[in-house]
Amino acid sequence: SFTESWPRLGVPAMFELIPLRCLKSGQTGEVDQVVGDPQQVHRLQELGLRQGITIEVLQAGSPCIIRTSGSRLCFRPNDALSVLVRRTVCG
Repeated sequence: SFTESWPRLGVPAMFELIPLRCLKSGQTGEVDQVVGDPQQVHRLQELGLRQGITIEVLQAGSPCIIRTSGSRLCFRPNDALSVLVRRTVCG
């Protein structure tokens, strides 16, 4: 697929999808996918964590605290839930 060929095309790593848990405190990312248990995914979407929003990691690890547009969310990523993001550049 096209996205699998990105690294060979010289696209910067900041455009690759990575798990939210890989971001450090202070880093930002754009949510691309929330995958896992449908009930957990739906709950996070209700809280505003959905595709296309920019998040900032306030506290990395477990629990993870992120800032979305005006809200703070605290949750524990686990094997049944994964948030995939694209790193963005602050400022």
